[in-house]
Amino acid sequence: MHLAYTPAQVEFRAQVRAWMAAHVPPAPLEHYDATRAGFEAHRAWEAALKSGDWGMVTWPVEYGGRGLDLIQWLIFEEEYYRAGAPGRVNQNGIFLLGPTLIEFGSDAQKARFLPPMASGEEIWAQAWSEPQAGSDLAGVRATARRDGDDYVLNGHKIWSSRAAFADWAFGLFREPGSERHKGMSLIFFRLDAPGVTRNPIRKINGHVGFAEILLEDVRVPAFNRLGDEGQGWHICMATAGFERGLMLRSPARYQVAAAALAQLWQDRKDDADPALEADVIRAHINADAYALSIYQTASRLIAGAKIGPEASTNKIFWSEMDIHLHQTALAILGAEAEILRAPGAHDWLDDYIFSLAGPIYAGSNEIQRNIIAERMLGLPR
Repeated sequence: MHLAYTPAQVEFRAQVRAWMAAHVPPAPLEHYDATRAGFEAHRAWEAALKSGDWGMVTWPVEYGGRGLDLIQWLIFEEEYYRAGAPGRVNQNGIFLLGPTLIEFGSDAQKARFLPPMASGEEIWAQAWSEPQAGSDLAGVRATARRDGDDYVLNGHKIWSSRAAFADWAFGLFREPGSERHKGMSLIFFRLDAPGVTRNPIRKINGHVGFAEILLEDVRVPAFNRLGDEGQGWHICMATAGFERGLMLRSPARYQVAAAALAQLWQDRKDDADPALEADVIRAHINADAYALSIYQTASRLIAGAKIGPEASTNKIFWSEMDIHLHQTALAILGAEAEILRAPGAHDWLDDYIFSLAGPIYAGSNEIQRNIIAERMLGLPR
């Protein structure tokens, strides 16, 4: 792997850094899951990003992007996190659905959905999980019945991220009577459409990060189906590849956290267990190793490769790395971790609680280990 940046990449980094320095809000925004006001403040930030053509830099220019490659996207992410910029409220759209839409969507679908996604005009939720089908995505029971030029949707979705305040959702639905991996389609629907009921679900910190979605005879145009009818499982696996292996958790997220952990250790080491220094070092090594792995993946994709089952190894790595990093921070802080809420300080406790979800969402780590065993190592079931 060649680790030196080109002059053009160095110049691009300087351009991103200068824009962020001039535009990142001086005070943190209220979290987008906390209230409608916080959500809308983050929507406004997405619009500000789009005004500088930073909404999603890898997308084609005609769809709201800059047409840049994945290495430039990684550089952008590094500068974004280091500037302390707000979280991306439309992450389900720009990082998950967007790349899938570019790969599988028609020109008309791309033109309709990608520009307002890049600008934050339309915020997306992911509606995959169901009460009887969480990690077992092939077990979804929600149905899509074809009726002329429309589909009629019925079913029950739950743990739908961003759905409490979002505008649209993309969900997996099956043809009535079909089973398991067959007869499923990925379909878009508005969350304010007639027949849609959404019930916010509060997390342990009080934020409404999820919602339950009930669909009763919800009519949507067939235009809102991504890919061919019955191709939903294949398309969703491509989306899951982006979620597990590249887009959703960029390396900069963990490198910035590892740097904050190192600073915490320097500030608190006199009162902490000396053995924790090894964990701080391990967190740094893990963050850098993950970054190198993702740079390698990005280089392969630029050369024409596709994301495959190896995305499962990335997913296990970043989720377990995140927990270890935050466990180390709490161990350094000791009992004070439960009461420390200094303005502007890294919220180690809240981030630790969120990290515990990492081995579950994007496909549980137990399932990922099965994928590695069967599809990468060729082991029997």
